[in-house]
Amino acid sequence: MSLYLLGGLLLLLSSFSFLFMGFYFLSLDYILFLDWEFLTVNSCSLTMTFLFDWMSLLFTGFVFMISSMVVYYSESYMTNDQDSVRFYFLVLLFIISMMMMIVSPNLISILIGWDGLGLVSYCLVIYFQNFKSYCAGMLTILTNRIGDVAILISIAWMLNFGSWHYIFYMGLWDSWNFYLVLLIILAGFTKSAQIPFSSWLPAAMAAPTPVSSLVHSSTLVTAGVYLLIRFSSLLNNIDCSFFILLSMLTMFMAGLGANFEFDLKKVIALSTLSQLGLMMSILFMGFPDLAFFHLLTHAFFKALLFLCAGLMIHCMNDSQDIRHMGLLINQLPFTCTCFCISSLSLCGLPFMSGFYSKDVILEMMSMTYYSVFVFFIFFISVGLTVSYSTRLIYYILSQSKNNYVSVNLVEDNIMMKSMLLLSVLAVLGGSLLSWSLFKNPSMIILPFLLKIQPILFVLLGGWIGYELCFTGLFMNLYTLGGYFVSFFFGSMWFMPYFSTICSYTGILSLSRVFNELMDNGWGEYGVSKSFLMYGSFMSKLYLFYQVNNISIFMGVFVFIFMITLI
Repeated sequence: MSLYLLGGLLLLLSSFSFLFMGFYFLSLDYILFLDWEFLTVNSCSLTMTFLFDWMSLLFTGFVFMISSMVVYYSESYMTNDQDSVRFYFLVLLFIISMMMMIVSPNLISILIGWDGLGLVSYCLVIYFQNFKSYCAGMLTILTNRIGDVAILISIAWMLNFGSWHYIFYMGLWDSWNFYLVLLIILAGFTKSAQIPFSSWLPAAMAAPTPVSSLVHSSTLVTAGVYLLIRFSSLLNNIDCSFFILLSMLTMFMAGLGANFEFDLKKVIALSTLSQLGLMMSILFMGFPDLAFFHLLTHAFFKALLFLCAGLMIHCMNDSQDIRHMGLLINQLPFTCTCFCISSLSLCGLPFMSGFYSKDVILEMMSMTYYSVFVFFIFFISVGLTVSYSTRLIYYILSQSKNNYVSVNLVEDNIMMKSMLLLSVLAVLGGSLLSWSLFKNPSMIILPFLLKIQPILFVLLGGWIGYELCFTGLFMNLYTLGGYFVSFFFGSMWFMPYFSTICSYTGILSLSRVFNELMDNGWGEYGVSKSFLMYGSFMSKLYLFYQVNNISIFMGVFVFIFMITLI
């Protein structure tokens, strides 16, 4: 039995046990606190606390289930890699860090998992050791460090309380809690890549595809959303309009940018960014259960989407350009079927997994009292999701312009098996979760036009995506006429430039000035090097005296004799 198969099997069995306990705790409305005292010295004891409720158990179960499929898939994907064992243990560390973050009711133990996610994600992004991976890894870890610092400051700020167990204080509110909430929101925004920290998420695509599947479905990027869901009762005490605006613009920006992108993995990464904006905005509107529901359903079809994309890229000799693909439906029927299932679930096709969460989110948003701007941005973003999904399906499955010659179109047995369970969850998972999580259904009564509006925007987005696909040899491209506008929309509103070039150029010039004034200035010679220079001068003097002592004695004698004669 291979290492990958054994790890996948153990993770799958663990996921079934966690899911069983999660649904059992949900039916009983039961919460379990476990204190593990791992060190006692005299009267001082160090304890580790675990929180097991329906939310943490269900999320851990689904993380383990998706991880088991990804690890099993990696056995085939990383076959020819020399460091496949190192990759395996890095992925396991990544999963353990996420579990540590999920089951911790304590900010300090959350920080262990939070930092572990950031560090291991850096190691995985730079796994293919080249210049592009290194730049992407540095952008990823430095952006995530901002969130780590915010968690550290909030730990120090919680010294106002008597404990770091945040779960005890969710019902309390004081004036200084405002700063704690702001720090937690900052940490969540960096991890979940909301504006202005969005540029690291597409850059992290430099990691191997199984890692991208794990990161974008249930681990790294969802950690920020999960943390804010845990702190959601404190969010009700502040005005969240500005944060709703930021997360809404993230959703809109990512959906718009994906329609201009030709890199398959980047399109799916921008799709994840769009869905994270949807989760964040509905969370700030005061519906944490809906955000968690969409978090779980999104994990199924996004993991499946990445696994299908990974097999297609593998077959195209590691080319990720969708213009190189075409008519793959003839060569990879099973993979393309799974790809269509996950894409349609992402679009919110009725009675698939994504529909149950997306439709209820849009309906609850329609019943809130925010402006018409919020209303239209929400619906337009849903339409853009369908638009880039239709464009992807057309380019990959049906367009017959494939001009890439180095192809090896073979469906792997191991990869197909790992997609099977995720395909079932992408179809049935949403309905199962909606029956389980919302035991007391609430009646939503809307006018007919508002009720069918999500379906109308889905159809409109699909039509626009289909129209975007047609480019003939002698056609006038409207995007080339307004090149600056299309470049602006396609480059995430210039955010990668602000995150990289604009941030480090000024700092580098400032550090050069400091280096010239302080490190290499008068302070260096007058303070730092003074003892060295004095010792060096005295040693040279003594050496000169030892070597030339007779000459010095005769010279001094002649000098004194001349003085006395004068």
